[in-house]
Amino acid sequence: MYIEDLKFSLWADFIERDFLDKGFRELIESKTINGATSNPAIFKNAILNSPAYKEQVATLSELSPKQKYEAVAIFDIKKAADILRPLYDNDDDGYVSIEVDPYLCDDAEGTIVEGKRLFAEIARPNVMIKVPATDAGYIAMEELVSCGIPVNATLIFTKEQAVSCAKAFEAGAKRGEGAVDTVISVFVSRVDRAIDATLAQKGVDVALSGIYNSADIYNEVEKLGIQKCRTLFASTGVKDDSLPPHYYIENLLAYNSVNTAPIETIEAYVQMGLKDNALPISDNVIKEHFSRVKEVGINMDEVYAKQISDGLDAFKVAFKDILENL
Repeated sequence: MYIEDLKFSLWADFIERDFLDKGFRELIESKTINGATSNPAIFKNAILNSPAYKEQVATLSELSPKQKYEAVAIFDIKKAADILRPLYDNDDDGYVSIEVDPYLCDDAEGTIVEGKRLFAEIARPNVMIKVPATDAGYIAMEELVSCGIPVNATLIFTKEQAVSCAKAFEAGAKRGEGAVDTVISVFVSRVDRAIDATLAQKGVDVALSGIYNSADIYNEVEKLGIQKCRTLFASTGVKDDSLPPHYYIENLLAYNSVNTAPIETIEAYVQMGLKDNALPISDNVIKEHFSRVKEVGINMDEVYAKQISDGLDAFKVAFKDILENL
């Protein structure tokens, strides 16, 4: 989905081979989505649980586990990129993301080498290389952008991370031949899941911290005005019936932004037909909420640090599980 007056895009946070051949095309043709994202956890569920991969994996016996994974993942990313290509050619996004090996999160040179190699092997202009927002990641982001490679900066929970990503994009564009499309992926619902139980006990409104933190980061990114850089809201599915399934799309609808969500979340949002701008949220509203959070004893810096660490660990575990099963 692309809302022209808002420059808002809706991407599917899901990749699986049978889905690409069927439902993915339908969602694009119906103008429901105009991009897609993947990560090691998504590929783990697809490769280990879908029979669609067995035939290809059986032909890869001479390869190492990581080579097998890359062969399978690259096949899917190429297919998704080709399906999305008409949108890309029409300046309607059409991007799909693939993440570098999560074990390289603290290895700048390793991330650069792998990012360049993956982009070259996939050989599609509408592919974004996904890089975690770590100190090593910022170095890699700058180098990849300088080479004209689109980047999806991921696992972002703080303004400091977002600013570092934006500066890396800007520096890379200056070193290279100009700006390329980039996104700063802010994780939303994980913040609420980490603290809402405590907030509820203390009488503080729940299901707002993830929204307000993301809105705060969005405000900062927009102020920076980095060419071809957008905020992407990720981790926008809800985990139970306490919230409407489209909650984290509806409440983060913003100019010059992307929301990547599970398929069921997207379908719920489209059925509701909600297209009203929800951001920006004023700095005063955001500060007032987090003042109350602090008053009840929650240190948000510690929460964000744990979410970043847990997110990196989760992707490493998913990647390890894939390799062990291949």
